[in-house]
Amino acid sequence: MACQSLSILTISTASSSSHSTLKSGKSLPSSSSVAFPLNLKPDWLVNSLLGNQFSFKLTNSRPSFHKQHCSALATISVSLPTAKPDKDSSEKAPKWSARAIKSFAMGELEARKLKYPNTGTEALLMGILVEGTSLAAKFLRANGVTLFKVRDETVKLLGKSDMYFFSPEHPPLTEPAQRALDYAVDEKLKSGSSGEITTTHLLLGIWSEKESAGHKIMETLGFNDEKAAELAKSKDEDYVHNYR
Repeated sequence: MACQSLSILTISTASSSSHSTLKSGKSLPSSSSVAFPLNLKPDWLVNSLLGNQFSFKLTNSRPSFHKQHCSALATISVSLPTAKPDKDSSEKAPKWSARAIKSFAMGELEARKLKYPNTGTEALLMGILVEGTSLAAKFLRANGVTLFKVRDETVKLLGKSDMYFFSPEHPPLTEPAQRALDYAVDEKLKSGSSGEITTTHLLLGIWSEKESAGHKIMETLGFNDEKAAELAKSKDEDYVHNYR
């Protein structure tokens, strides 16, 4: 095990000497020192200035201090909020992809940036574009649906929040946003294929909510059922490996 060594040279007692000079009126050397020879093996030393006791052990005539490294455990969630907990608790329930989970987290952050009290379908749509690496995000950008356009349309449709209002750390989902998540899970289960629930499933879930802000914004920016059907062909893929 690696260890750190501490060489003990001298301990200055200048402060205590000065204090004694003032009390006795006698002149003393400006500083004095107490040397600890390294061939001694004390189990403890006392700081003469502060009266603090330091305990350590000496190895090969040098004090060593042992470090213990604690391993940190990190857990990653593989599921998103659902209105159907019975499906979520099933061992066979599909898990969300890392890109879909990040898109959801970025959606919450976008809702907080706009100071909205809830995370709606418009926020989930922005989250997909902020994450930016999924097939769904690339498909949106290729069809003219960009983050800045979605953000502008969101403000036009829903307005600005009060400047003194602060969103909660995790703004709760609106009902349309929750249904969009459940739609994504249901579509994955209906397909019967293995793998994860992708960002494309999430985007198609947003599009399925006809009266939601996310659907209206996508429609305003030129997204339609034909493009949704084209995107659905690759809904089980979240990204494409590029070896160039």
